[in-house]
Amino acid sequence: MSKESVIKGPVYVLEDNVDTDLLIPACYLNLVPTIPEEYRKLGSYALAGLPDGCIKFTSNSDGSTPYPIIIGGRNFGCGSSREHAPIALGAAGTKAVVAESYARIFFRNSVATGEIYPLESETRLCDCFKTGDLAELNIAKSTITRISDGKVFSLKPIGAVAPVIAAGGMFAYAREIGMIKS
Repeated sequence: MSKESVIKGPVYVLEDNVDTDLLIPACYLNLVPTIPEEYRKLGSYALAGLPDGCIKFTSNSDGSTPYPIIIGGRNFGCGSSREHAPIALGAAGTKAVVAESYARIFFRNSVATGEIYPLESETRLCDCFKTGDLAELNIAKSTITRISDGKVFSLKPIGAVAPVIAAGGMFAYAREIGMIKS
């Protein structure tokens, strides 16, 4: 599975300390991501833990999201160490999260599953974008551009984890480089 290095589309903006209970509430953890029907269903519940009044994240008729990019603040993915959190975001159709910082386990689960790119911003982007703004995220150049005015924001390079995510996660990458047999 190869992922694109340029991602374009509307962004969904969150603030600081978005925990895994907001990303995928515990009542949906009985869904098994390796079963295709349950994987899709898991995606339809991504960000279901957000309070009422928030813009609906999975608003497409098929239960997916129109937002391929999430922008967050500090400590994104804090809380319990559920592997389902990045899987639910990826199953919904999100391709990347750009945040100021991550809870370590969320970052590691994002890389291990290969579902989404967890990119770190050099500035507080959740104050620079609003939900629905169009953006272009360039993984290779470590930039995100706000389309409305062409403003380019620098990101920290993702480094050696990029090929792991592009391959589809740790096991797919290990097979790709011959570390384990197919």
